[in-house]
Amino acid sequence: MTLRALVLCCSLRRSPSPSSSELLGREVLAALADHDVDGTVVRVADHDVHFGVSADEGSVDGWPAIRAQLLDAQILVVATPIWMGQPASVCKMVLERLDAELTTGTMTGKVAAVAVVGNEDGAHHVTAEVLQALNDVGCTVPAAASTYWVGEAMGKVDYKDAGPKPGTTASATRTLAANAAHLARLLRSTPYPS
Repeated sequence: MTLRALVLCCSLRRSPSPSSSELLGREVLAALADHDVDGTVVRVADHDVHFGVSADEGSVDGWPAIRAQLLDAQILVVATPIWMGQPASVCKMVLERLDAELTTGTMTGKVAAVAVVGNEDGAHHVTAEVLQALNDVGCTVPAAASTYWVGEAMGKVDYKDAGPKPGTTASATRTLAANAAHLARLLRSTPYPS
C-alpha cells in the first residue's frame, strides 16, 4: 500500500505567486516519490484558515478541509520560510490549529518533517521550533527530518531564483525522504500501543 504525504506550504504569498517554500516542498515530494510515497502540496495562504486552536473555527474556515487531507496522510511536511529568524506567521497559525489534536491522538503514528528556506540565519532554530511542536501533538520525528536552504544574510536572492542548487540541500532532502518513508512504513505495520 502506497504511503501518502502532505506538504503544508506556509508561504505568506498566495498562488500563483512563486514560492521558494513550495519549491522545496515539491522537491521533498519528488524525493519521497522515489520511496513509493504519493503526495500533495497545500499552500495554506490560498485557503481561508481562521486563527484558533480548534479543529473547526466555524463557517467558511478553510482548516477542516486541510485537516481532512492531513488525517489521510502518514507523512506531514511543513515547508516554511524564515521571517526575522522565526517560522512564518502562516506556519505558526498551522501549529496553533494542530493544538486541537493534542488530546485526540489523531497525529500519533504520523511522521513529521520540515523544509525551511530563507535569506538569513535561523534554519536550525525554525526546524527545532516546528519539529518540537509537531512532536508535541503526537508526530514522530525521524532522524535527519529536515532540509533547508539559506542565502546570504540580508541578501535578496530566494531559493527559487538561486542558480544551481547546493548539493547539501539536495542530499538533506533525499535523506529526509528516505528516513520519513522508512519510519512511516514501520509505524504503519507496527503502530504505537493504544
